[in-house]
Amino acid sequence: MIELRRAGLSVYEISARLAAGETPLNRTGVGQILAEEGFGRLLRGPREQQSISPATAGRDTALPQADVIDFAAFPARADTRLAGLLLVIPDLLALKLTATRRVSHVDDLLLDTGSALFAGLAILPRKSALTDYSYRLSHDHQRRFLAALDTTMIASGLATGEEAIFDLDFHAIMHWGHDPVLEKHYVPTRSQRARSVLTFFAQDTGTHNLVYASADIAKATQHREVITFCDHWKAASGSDPRMLITDQKVTTRAVLGELDERGVKFATLRMRSPALMKQINALAPADFKTVTLDRPGRYSKPRVHESAAVKLTSYPGTVRQLIVTGPGRDAPAVIITNDQQIKTRALIGQYARRMTIEQRLAEIIQAFCADAFSSTVNLNVDLDIMLCVLAQALLAAFRARLGAGYANATPDILQRRFPDAPGTIINTADAITVRIDRRAYSPVLRHADLPADTTVPWWGNRRLHFEFA
Repeated sequence: MIELRRAGLSVYEISARLAAGETPLNRTGVGQILAEEGFGRLLRGPREQQSISPATAGRDTALPQADVIDFAAFPARADTRLAGLLLVIPDLLALKLTATRRVSHVDDLLLDTGSALFAGLAILPRKSALTDYSYRLSHDHQRRFLAALDTTMIASGLATGEEAIFDLDFHAIMHWGHDPVLEKHYVPTRSQRARSVLTFFAQDTGTHNLVYASADIAKATQHREVITFCDHWKAASGSDPRMLITDQKVTTRAVLGELDERGVKFATLRMRSPALMKQINALAPADFKTVTLDRPGRYSKPRVHESAAVKLTSYPGTVRQLIVTGPGRDAPAVIITNDQQIKTRALIGQYARRMTIEQRLAEIIQAFCADAFSSTVNLNVDLDIMLCVLAQALLAAFRARLGAGYANATPDILQRRFPDAPGTIINTADAITVRIDRRAYSPVLRHADLPADTTVPWWGNRRLHFEFA
């Protein structure tokens, strides 16, 4: 084994040689023995032939460097397994759509013509280059991009500019290691505090689309994130949000006072302290009134006790308080708001719909691998979750083109049925024709509201045209 390593063979090649002899050993065992003998990692250029491991086909192939695509050298006809990925070009650009979990898995896409064409490149960058892209960006870049994205979403109906009601929430992305730089946050999936990167999301209540995300957040300043979002939305739409829906841990009462001064309405929960629970338990049944919500199910008629002016510690004024019992929970929910005009039934229903942001977060975790750590550097994760917001908006626009039957389709279903469709790319002088192979859901695409031809700026203004087998 040592002689083979001194001859320049990798652990894969040594394992293959041993398998042909009397003492077979897998590559893990070979690597451990070589490490114990003092051998470091083998440093050499890529081989011309492909890797000998079927699981990593193409990873050792000598590929050309990533560069802007040259259509003169582009083949006239090429097969691709990601022809459906080009369906979303008429809306936006997001490489998250392939559901590639980490940059180390980009090798699975390197040899595919469709993935490179989607990005306007001759070939996708390899993982060593992809890890550099986020180091050249800052949080200000992400904020300006999201402001431009939100402006486009408002214009296209993917976000409601006039209603401007948003659900806000934090989400901790756990780090599976012992990086001392990361702060500890509560991770719901583990039911404990762990080293993680804290992320913040905002969802448009009217369309249920994510419109904002940030990961450049410190524990000491996380309560100010709602103010940061208000500044962002004002830059994108020209006015502050009309109302913010949060849970009790998103911000502090002092910051709620700042929102009230800005004219921003809020609705949040009040913590059930022992003193508050004593007051609630002292209420008689006659102190409550039944409210009928506009929703199906067993819990459509909660009982509510309302107080018009409640004084809170650290809050500069009074708030309207609703004690809600019977919504499917053993303990009552205490909702506080500075909106004195909204009807009781509407306020309870508005807060109940806040839970849909949890569904959006679960969807981007499932479809865009939002819980897979891209880095232990907050700014790198900041770019990663911004791409999740972009990809979610992109699929929301694509879903709207598919018709009413896909109004509630989740991103992972859309990924599986459409972007992963194989096909053929045909290159002509002024156009790219994508002929998507016949699949079970091809009739949906034929009847979808897809543009006949789309001019793609990063293709030298060539036209994109679709055909369905």
